[in-house]
Amino acid sequence: MDINANQIETIVRSVLSQMGTGAPSSGMARVAMLTAAKHFEVKEFPIPQPGDDEILVKVEGCGVCGTDVHEWKGDPFGYIPLVLGHEGTGEVVALGKNIKHDSQGHPIRVGDKLVTSVISCGECHNCLMHPDSPQLCENQGVYGLIPDNDKNHLCGWFSTHLLITKGSTFFVVNDLSLDQRMLLELAAVTTHALEQGKKTGRLNFNSKVLVQGCGPVGLMMIATLHVAGIDRIIAVDGNENRLAFAKRLGATDTVNFKELPTLDQRVAAVKGMSDGAGADFAYQCTGNPGAAADVYKYIRRGGGLCEMGFFVNNGDCTINPHFDLCNKEIMLVGSWTYGAHEYPVTMAFLRRAKGMGVPLEELITHRFPLDKMNEAMETNLSQQGIKIAYVAQ
Repeated sequence: MDINANQIETIVRSVLSQMGTGAPSSGMARVAMLTAAKHFEVKEFPIPQPGDDEILVKVEGCGVCGTDVHEWKGDPFGYIPLVLGHEGTGEVVALGKNIKHDSQGHPIRVGDKLVTSVISCGECHNCLMHPDSPQLCENQGVYGLIPDNDKNHLCGWFSTHLLITKGSTFFVVNDLSLDQRMLLELAAVTTHALEQGKKTGRLNFNSKVLVQGCGPVGLMMIATLHVAGIDRIIAVDGNENRLAFAKRLGATDTVNFKELPTLDQRVAAVKGMSDGAGADFAYQCTGNPGAAADVYKYIRRGGGLCEMGFFVNNGDCTINPHFDLCNKEIMLVGSWTYGAHEYPVTMAFLRRAKGMGVPLEELITHRFPLDKMNEAMETNLSQQGIKIAYVAQ
């Protein structure tokens, strides 16, 4: 009987998955461990054999998030030492015998492509009393923001291997490309923000929506709005290259704040793009307090705002409660990360965007190996590209 290489691989994977743990692990894993502010150090640890409720993943890549950069700059969370990276993906190389399905109920096998999501504790007040909002868990965990510990050194995606332990959330994503998988977590942030915006009642097919800030979050937000059917999107930023890319992702109009240096000039420009009244809705996607104060001025009376630019404390901003909120009756909502249950919706968004020809994968402009993660962070800070990623070699 003739058997080709692909058939042999399929048979081997099937046998290994039935055995439970897959091929026995051996050798050393390498991690980029943050040991001090602005200092990654590559360390080695033995590759563990996963327990009955664990999964060993060979890392293929991981996006660099602004949160990673903030932690690298000054350890605002007090987590050092740790292995960063929470936008990661890889291939299952060994499975515990009790792991049969992913968090969506789909079968999981050795060789599958996988991503992880956030982990809610299920015990805090918000988890018990408001289970429909798992993103507000007081003790929410995520791989890549867990301090190093002797039980598991492989707990962040800036590594060659990741050990997924009991109680985690994870999803099989075999049909997505590596770049799509590295963008999935970022897309989950904007997918959640889209739903938050809808709660105000000010976001619909007829809305003229302003997105302030065209970094990775803002650009992904523009793409999310476009795929959702919003056909009037105003992008605000000071980088002409990013504004040009915003148009490729779905923006219909752009405002360059470097060309219009005063707020009055920018407000006039936005009104000119929105029937003279201002935007129906706005997403504030910068981490700049000044920008967070300005965004109210772009919104029409009776409009809405979703603030999603501050995942760390970047300081206070000042608004006028009369002119900015009460007089305008602005509906204001915040957006904080996402729940694991939103990953399947996010996967559908990525597939839909691909089908529409939205060039999301071009968001990733720079790729770095594990021993160049300090350089990756510097590149992110300098805004030389758009989305920075670690890609395993």
